[in-house]
Amino acid sequence: MSLRAKLTLGTATAASLLLLAGTATAAEPGAPGIGDPYYPNAGNGGYDVSHYDIRLNYQPANDNLSGTTTILAKSTQNLSRFNLDFLLKVSSVRVNNKVAQFSQSGGELVVDPRGTLHKGAHMTIVVTYSDTPSAYAVDGYTSWKRTPDGALAIDQPDIAPWWFPSNNHPTDKARFDVSVAVPTGVEVISNGIFNGTAQQINGWTRWRYRSLQPQATYLAFIAIGQFEIRQSTAPNGQPVLNAYSERLGADYNASVASIERTPEMTEFLETQFGPYPFEAQGGVVTPGIGFALENQTRSTYDTAFFRRGANTYVVAHEVAHQWFGDSVSVQGWKDIWLNEGFASYAEWLWSEHVGEGTVQENSDYIYNMYPADSPFWQVLPGDPGAPNQFHGAVYDRGALTVHALRGEIGDEAFFTLLKQWPSEKRNGNATTEEFIAFAEKLSGKQLDELFQTWLYTPVKPAAAPGAAGFAASAATLTEPKSFQKIQETHELLAGHHH
Repeated sequence: MSLRAKLTLGTATAASLLLLAGTATAAEPGAPGIGDPYYPNAGNGGYDVSHYDIRLNYQPANDNLSGTTTILAKSTQNLSRFNLDFLLKVSSVRVNNKVAQFSQSGGELVVDPRGTLHKGAHMTIVVTYSDTPSAYAVDGYTSWKRTPDGALAIDQPDIAPWWFPSNNHPTDKARFDVSVAVPTGVEVISNGIFNGTAQQINGWTRWRYRSLQPQATYLAFIAIGQFEIRQSTAPNGQPVLNAYSERLGADYNASVASIERTPEMTEFLETQFGPYPFEAQGGVVTPGIGFALENQTRSTYDTAFFRRGANTYVVAHEVAHQWFGDSVSVQGWKDIWLNEGFASYAEWLWSEHVGEGTVQENSDYIYNMYPADSPFWQVLPGDPGAPNQFHGAVYDRGALTVHALRGEIGDEAFFTLLKQWPSEKRNGNATTEEFIAFAEKLSGKQLDELFQTWLYTPVKPAAAPGAAGFAASAATLTEPKSFQKIQETHELLAGHHH
C-alpha cells in the first residue's frame, strides 16, 4: 500500500470515529417510574438490581432505624443520574466508591454520580440513613407498623421505601442479605436462610438472613419484637423457621396448630404445582397487621385468622403464593389475579384433599352466592383498577376463572399447566396475555372468549364453571365444610392494602 493510500485510509478512519463519537447515545437520567399504570412512580428506569445488602440497627424504644444498604446493579443505558424509591432521611450516597450528590422529594431519592455511568456498567451504590419510619405516610398511609414490642415492615404493594432504598417494582427482582441489630432479648425475623446471630459489645444482637433466589422488593420483610422461634427440618430437607409473637394470648395454640403444618401443605402443593421454588419454609404470626402476606419463604399472618381455631386454608393460600406471586410475579399490578386467583384455587384443592368439600362444590357455592345484580360481578379481575386491586372478586372470581379454564381444557391439560407455567416462568414475571397464550398453546384450544367472559365482562357468566357446568340455585346447594373458613380468610385478605 502506498503512503498516500495509507494517509487516505487513516483520514477516512479518523472521520468515521468522529462520526461514531458524535452519534453515540448521550447520557440521560433514568426514568423516575417503571411505567406501571396503577402506580406510575413505582420502580425506576436505567438500571437493574442484582443484590441488596441491608445492614441495620433498630431501637424499638424510639422507633429509630439506622444503617446502610449496599445495592449491586448494572446500568441499562448511559446514565447521568438515577432514582431510588425511599422515604427515610439519607446522610450519604456513594456510587462506585465516589461520593455522589443526591436530593430527596416525594419518596424519590435522586442520585447524581458526578459522571456518566455507561450502559452495561457495574454499579455499587451505598446509601447510609437514619430516621423514624413510622413518621412517614404516602397518600395518608403508613406501611411501617410499630408494635408495643417492636415493628413490622410488611405490606403490599410496597413496604420497601420505609426501610431500604430500592428499585421498588416486582419486575426488578434481586437476591438479599438482611441483618438487623437490636437490643439483646429482642428477636428479628426475615426471609430465607437464617444465618444465626452475633453478639455485639454494646449489649445488642445482630440477626442475619439470606435469600438465595430472586425476590421482589415488596416480599422482603422484617418482623421485630418478642417472638418464640421454632426451627425444624421439612420432609424435603429444607430448614423451617416459624415465629410466634408473645402477644398472641388465647390465639397461640390455634396459630401453632396451623403454621406448624406449613411443610405438610408445601408437600401437598408440590404434587399440584411442581417442586417448591425456594430454599426455606416457615411463617410468622403476630398481631398488628390485619392481614396475611406471602413474604417469600416466610409468610406472615395476623392473629385474626386463628381466633376461631386452627385455619389451614390461609396457610394453603399463602404457601401457594410461593409459586404464584413470588416465583412467578406480576409484570404489572393489573395482573394481580394471576397471584390471587391461583392462591384461592389452592384453598379449594386443599379442601378437597382434606375431605372438607370438593373443588366443584366450592366453585358452585361461590358462583351461586353472588346474585346477578351483585356489585361483585362489576369488578373485573383482569384489570380491577388500583382501588379494587385486592377486592374479593379478584380472589373469588379469579378462582372461578381458574376452574372455568379447567372445565374447558380438561384435567390432563389443566394439571399439566399448573406445573409447567410456574416452571416456565420461575423467578420471572408474567402478564395475563402471556398466561392465555401459554394455556392456548398447551391445550390446543382458543380461549379468548373464556377469559373475556370471566376476567373482563362486568356481568355474571351464564353458567357456573367446571366440567359439569353445574348451576343450581343457592338454596339447593350444601355449603362445603371448608366454606366458612375460606370466606373468613378472604374477607381478611381482601381490601387490606393501600
